[in-house]
Amino acid sequence: MTRQIRLALRAYGVGGPGQHHLWKDPRVPRNASIDIDWYIAQAKAAEHAAFDALFIVDSQFIDATYPPHYLNRLEPLTLLSAVATHTRHIGLVGTLSSTYNSPFNVARRFASLDHISHGRAGWNVVTSLDSGTSRNYGLDEHLDYATRYGRALEHVRVVRGLWDSYEDDAFARDDVFLDPAKLHALDHAGEHFRVAGPLNISRSPQGQPVIFQAGVSEEGRHLAAQVAEGIYAPTGTLAASRDYYADIKRRTREAGRNPDHVVIFQGAQPVIAGTDEEAHRLSREIFEADNDFDRKLGAFGRTFGAHDFTQYDLDAPFPDVAALAERSGRTRGAEIVRRAREERLTLRETVLAFTEYQPSPFTGDPRTVADTIAEWFGAGAFDGLNLGFRTHEDLERFVGDVLPLLRKRGLARTDYDADTLRGNLGLPIPENRWAAA
Repeated sequence: MTRQIRLALRAYGVGGPGQHHLWKDPRVPRNASIDIDWYIAQAKAAEHAAFDALFIVDSQFIDATYPPHYLNRLEPLTLLSAVATHTRHIGLVGTLSSTYNSPFNVARRFASLDHISHGRAGWNVVTSLDSGTSRNYGLDEHLDYATRYGRALEHVRVVRGLWDSYEDDAFARDDVFLDPAKLHALDHAGEHFRVAGPLNISRSPQGQPVIFQAGVSEEGRHLAAQVAEGIYAPTGTLAASRDYYADIKRRTREAGRNPDHVVIFQGAQPVIAGTDEEAHRLSREIFEADNDFDRKLGAFGRTFGAHDFTQYDLDAPFPDVAALAERSGRTRGAEIVRRAREERLTLRETVLAFTEYQPSPFTGDPRTVADTIAEWFGAGAFDGLNLGFRTHEDLERFVGDVLPLLRKRGLARTDYDADTLRGNLGLPIPENRWAAA
């Protein structure tokens, strides 16, 4: 059977990174990020087009420099539980931090979403980029990378163990309600967690929610190879995307897992117009509408633990702030510091260099965009696209003009293959560990 492109929709409401002025667009409801009806409409449109999943990002620290959507948004699992009752097929993937949540609570909440949606839940495991989150949870500082990712790996394994608390046929519901021999306590005692169990909710039609992950650091890639079934990969060049894809598949194989059971989604925000020239003009206009240096300077600090860069002379050498990224955006922070030092950039030049105009590779008329998607897919850059659109009209244009071209080539499906997220992603149902034993 022809390999087909998986599609996910990430919904940013009134505007995520690089979209600080999107809320002013009259096509975008001013309260979109807290309007459940807006999310339901997005999910229904994506489901009508047979998208695999709706993806909800999240973070738990803000200051006034953050994008509008970050400043006022719904909690992911609450949001997705509401969307679940208005949809039937599309997967529902929510972001939840392994650093600031307990395994039992995470296991119960996602298992509940999985039942509410009849097997469509997915957990995007993050360790939290924003170091300021620690202060919202009573900690003086964010955990270091090694601790965060060691904790994340154990966290996922504990959650999966709790999801196996009941064997599939534990509830007889004939002479007895429950066969007690098929209920199992976890009794986990590890480096970071002690969890007795069992979980008080049965397995869903897909066995367990699908585990997603989005790290790009060395620790993040290791975690992905160990536990991820879906990955949200960073947007980059074709060469960088191919390298990332090959690296994750290699690591997965070396971890003793089937690389085909890890679906890699490339982040993408297509810009589509009647002609290539018009699309590139529109892309530039979108960039310039948000090309405010003071705003970019404020946002630049997120990588360095929400550091305030306005205190420095803009035309002096880039300040020595490398240590501030060690517990925050270390990978990107190291690249910023390295380039600033090697090229002897000032603070102003550094900010401009890392926020310069870079059009989406998926920019052009519908045929150009479809051709580029097909080229990247065929070149081994991704298994699917994690699509972001500025407006609902942009989503409709992709669905109406680009998707049919991909379908004609057999690269995108016209309907769902299964009733669960696992089934539609081609992922196996995990065998219950106790039944297997």
